Amino acid sequence: MTMLTTTQINVRSTVPHMPSFVTRRMDAHHVTRIEQLMGGEHVHVWKRPGAGAVMLAGNDYLCLSNEPSLLAAQANCMRANAGQALMSAVFLQAGSLQHRLEQKFADFLGAEETVLAQSGWAANVGLLHSIAAPEVPVYLDIMAHASLWDGVQLGGAKGIPFLHNNMDHLKRQLDRHGAGVIVVDALYSTDGSLAPLHDVVALAEKSGSVLVVDESHSLGTHGPRGAGLVIAAGLEQRVHFRTASLAKAFAGRAGIITCSSRFKPYFLSESRPAIFSSCLLNHELAWFDAAIDFVERADARRAALRRITAEVRTGLGRLGYCIDEGSEQIIALEVGTEPKTLVLRKALENRGIQGAVFCAPATPKNRALVRLTLNAGLGKHELAKLLDACADMRDEVDLDSWTSTTRRRRVH
Repeated sequence: MTMLTTTQINVRSTVPHMPSFVTRRMDAHHVTRIEQLMGGEHVHVWKRPGAGAVMLAGNDYLCLSNEPSLLAAQANCMRANAGQALMSAVFLQAGSLQHRLEQKFADFLGAEETVLAQSGWAANVGLLHSIAAPEVPVYLDIMAHASLWDGVQLGGAKGIPFLHNNMDHLKRQLDRHGAGVIVVDALYSTDGSLAPLHDVVALAEKSGSVLVVDESHSLGTHGPRGAGLVIAAGLEQRVHFRTASLAKAFAGRAGIITCSSRFKPYFLSESRPAIFSSCLLNHELAWFDAAIDFVERADARRAALRRITAEVRTGLGRLGYCIDEGSEQIIALEVGTEPKTLVLRKALENRGIQGAVFCAPATPKNRALVRLTLNAGLGKHELAKLLDACADMRDEVDLDSWTSTTRRRRVH
């Protein structure tokens, strides 16, 4: 066998020269953003967590990822090694494992049908582009998830934003542009705020619009048996589509859409993510099959999450942090600029707290933040460590200058 020299390996692994229309965009990131704005540090590169660090960067709200019964269900499926046909879900026949799981999810969610997708992003993009069209206005809350905006773009429709949770602004936009598709998150992933679902439904019905509600951060954590906020509000028969990422409280990797039995075959023949992606693997289906059963019985963990959320939000409020724009397990420490957010991230890490940095394009420019996501497994020691850290770092992070702080001062 001929051995390659180091020189030969380097030559063969060298990426061909790219034209300026690519390098300009890369330079905007590496030079303008990282070197010049951030002083050479990347805002998303964490410090390695030390012993006892409190991890608040994930979305496993009910702590399912290490649950023995779910791991066993998945492992048993993989050991069976029965094999499966790897194909687009379009070609799956009635009675397949995926179809049976979709029916189980439909029963859980009080829906006529559900469709499983490869991710929450694929579910949202696939749905929006299959119902949006160039002549259809799509009204999106300005804080709606990026995947929903991407679906509008793929459908060639015009996205019409409305101010966050502002029903007066949504009504004015509807009066101006006419019936279309209204898109909201039940629980917003940036700051933990809740959509006024009854008001949104009323406007959708009055205007003759289709309503899409993303339940990614409320499915599993809210509602009876964890079935979500739409069901908690008694609106499941009045919301056309619910979507969700199952990479949050369900701790797997897939997305889901509720729909009618007539819509499902149309979707599978029209949605590009559905057509041109493979179906889920059997061991993934086994995980979700067991997860539904577990989530339905997880009232104690949902209660713990509510208690923990109330304790942390109350504590942070007393310390002067402006977090009252949200109410749920997602907490935004909104600093403003990316350099200031880097200071905050480091201050938290140095005190053993790991959060997730959100900045453009996940947030508007100069509204960057560190997001803390709480989970049902946090103990008293961990909660005390978080609140002690936030008390200790206020001067270091210049809390008084944060955009969230100054915005509250303007309001009051």
